[in-house]
Amino acid sequence: MPSADYPVQFSVAYPARRLNRGTTFFRIFAAIPILIVLGAVDGAQLTTWSGGGRSYTAVVGAGGVLFAAPLLMIVFRGKYPRWWFDWNLELQRFINRTGVYVLLMDDTYPSTDEYQSVRLEYPYPDVTRDLVRWKPLVKWFLAIPHYVVLVFLGIGAFFAVIYAWFAILFTGTYPPGVFHYVEGVMRWSNRVTAYAFTLVTDEYPPFRLAA
Repeated sequence: MPSADYPVQFSVAYPARRLNRGTTFFRIFAAIPILIVLGAVDGAQLTTWSGGGRSYTAVVGAGGVLFAAPLLMIVFRGKYPRWWFDWNLELQRFINRTGVYVLLMDDTYPSTDEYQSVRLEYPYPDVTRDLVRWKPLVKWFLAIPHYVVLVFLGIGAFFAVIYAWFAILFTGTYPPGVFHYVEGVMRWSNRVTAYAFTLVTDEYPPFRLAA
């Protein structure tokens, strides 16, 4: 059973101030530049062109979250390279900062490196002490109940953000209850990602929105 103090901790600082109505109204358009940057980091694209009778291929962007490589290293070598861990953690932080901006939870434009209002922490695992080497082969499957729940929670978050959009336009504030619900959905999602895909913990994610 998951402990009360789950190793993956996520929170977003509630904005105790008036939010910018203008950038809120046009948020989906304001977010386009940072979404392009995120897309270049979170996924690889192959570009092919021909010239002089030869074909050329270039990779544009990075490869996103590392899953297969850490899985193989944990299973066969009993180690999790530190720089792979750091890449996954920092990428997840960047994804969450961008998500918080798109979901209207902060009107500060997302930084590519500063943490801003978003906190995501999980410890670097000692594979021999903290992880069972065969578990990465099945954790993605064991997490299926969470995927199902997150689909419904995500639908609720979608409508919650629409409500928050109107609330900010009329009052300048994000309703606290709605804010903490959306924050909870993001927390739940991050814990499932850490368990099933970045493979940093074997502790099964709790079925809860709270910290």
